Parts: sequence; C-alpha cells; structure tokens
Amino acid sequence: MKSVLKLMAGAAIIASMHSAAIAKDLVVGVSWSNFQEERWKTDEAAIKAALEASGDKYISADAQSSAAKQLTDIESLIAQGANALVVLAQDSDAIAPAIEKATAEGIPVVGYDRLIENPAAFYITFDNKEVGRMQAREVFKVKPEGNFVFIKGSSSDPNADFLFAGQMEVLKEAVDGGKVKNVGEAYTDGWKPENAQKNMEQFLTANDNKVDAVVASNDGTAGGAIAALSAQGLAGSVPVSGQDGDFAALNRVALGTQTVSVWKDARELGKKAAEIASALAAGKTMDEIEGVQTFNGGPKGVAMKSVFLAPLAITKDNLNVVIDAGWISKDAACQGVAAGTIAACN
Repeated sequence: MKSVLKLMAGAAIIASMHSAAIAKDLVVGVSWSNFQEERWKTDEAAIKAALEASGDKYISADAQSSAAKQLTDIESLIAQGANALVVLAQDSDAIAPAIEKATAEGIPVVGYDRLIENPAAFYITFDNKEVGRMQAREVFKVKPEGNFVFIKGSSSDPNADFLFAGQMEVLKEAVDGGKVKNVGEAYTDGWKPENAQKNMEQFLTANDNKVDAVVASNDGTAGGAIAALSAQGLAGSVPVSGQDGDFAALNRVALGTQTVSVWKDARELGKKAAEIASALAAGKTMDEIEGVQTFNGGPKGVAMKSVFLAPLAITKDNLNVVIDAGWISKDAACQGVAAGTIAACN
C-alpha cells in the first residue's frame, strides 16, 4: 500500500511539474480575418502587450479577407506550436474544420469579436445587439421619421444579424406605425467600404436621392455610405451611424457627416482575449474565467461560454470621452473642424 501511495505521490509531483512547465512561455496564435482594417492594429497592440506581461509569445497570420486562407492559416499556427488560438473569423462556417482540429488536439480557441458557434470555443465580444440599439437610437433622435437605409455587415458574420436585430428593436414601433420606411437593406460583402458605397449608390438611385437616414453597421460601411452621399451633396444632412471608433469616423463625427460611432474599446477587448487565451492554455477551464456567462443567441442556438464587454455611443456631444481616454488625439479628432462648433475641439 505504501508503494502505491508513493507512486501516486510521484505521479502528482510529475503532473504538477508538467502544469508548471506548460504555464510558462505559452504560444498564442492569432488569426486575423483582414488586418488591413484600421481597428485591428489597436487590438493587436493590446494582445501583444498582455501576452508580453504574462511572459507568453505572440504569433499571427492575416487571412486577407479569404476564408480559404484563414483555414490554412489556423492549421499553420497549430503547426508552429500554438498552445491557444484567438480567431477573428472571416467566415465561421468555412473555417469550422480548422477549429474542430484545434479543439480535438486540446488547443483552446477564443472566438474574437465574431461568433464561432462551437461549444468547445470561448467567445469574447461586445454586446452587439446593444451596439445596434445604440446606432438606431442616435440616428432616430436626429430623424424620427422618413426613408431609412440599412447598410448591414457581411452575411458570413453573425454579428451583422445581431446588430440588425438590435437596430430593429429600437425602430420596430416607428416602422410598424409607418413613421419610418425601410427603403433599402443590404449586406456588405466582407464589410468592405467600397461594397457599402456601391449599395448606397444603388439605394440613392432607386429612391431619387430621397433618403433621410442611414443605419450603417460599422465605421467602414459608414464611410462608404458617406462617400456615396457626398457625391450627391447629401453628406452632413443625412444622419449616419457606425461603430468601432475608427479615427476617420470620429473625425467625421466632429465634422458632422457621421452621427455616431459606437466605441468598443479594442484595447480592453484585446487585453481580455489575450488573458483568457493564456489562462485556458495554462489549464483553466472556461467556467473559471472571470465574468463568464452562457450565451446561446447564435443562429444555431449553441450554448457558448462567453464574456461580453460594454460599448459606448460617441457623438459630437461626448467626443471628449475618447480624447480624454487617449484613444485618439484631439488634433486627429478635430482636424478640419471650424472653431467653436464642437465643445471637445475648443
């Protein structure tokens, strides 16, 4: 019996030593869907800083808006020795085989900002339905009736539908009552501004430029919509929503061509994602993650362990918040703004 106890004690010590070993110098692989988009550089800096603070290594790949490339990117990150993966999905269904391979090999996966509907993956994002509500509220404040256009996100991204659902929650009563008329609604392939601009141009043509408001789902699509409005001399007279706190968008808010950019502090999102990935790689369970909750609101109703962060609507009236937070410099936010027109720019 004593020899059995000794063996058990020895095994426990070895297991403990193994856990200690894997908790150091972990490798976190990050798969970006389209690193060309401005905001992901901020996310990356936050992820890198958090991993450096914990003594872990960062490796990454950029899918360049290709789901096929992201599939091979994830496999490459695994081959490079990633102990955990953070994945900003281009198309969560298309990359499902790579996610399944990772989780089958015991590699934790964190779905970053976009849902990967696999119960073995963790999900971290902002409350995207609330983002949609904020977008619609701010536009509706400016235009409580009229012809509305909805420039949605990519059809391959579940966030696009979460955002639209939130927008319609706010506008449903006005739509049902006939005050707000939906005169154009389209997904934006790849969230690309140029695709949003084409959609907006088509809606303007179809409605003889009689568009009173645009609910665009992020700052890139907002920029595309505003370019189309500008070509018709309508920029600044038609309220437009967005999200992400892109520098160009915040400047447009100050200039008056964009009504709101819902700010999701990517620094906090990146930091949290890195911390979660490191913790899961070091052996923590998903239930042990601080602030964890169960989310099952995806298209397939899969129960996911998740963390949601709170967004904030930024308008000309509280532009100082992002400036004071060091998110954007006053010079960048206020470039071209006439003196005395915006309090934050005075």
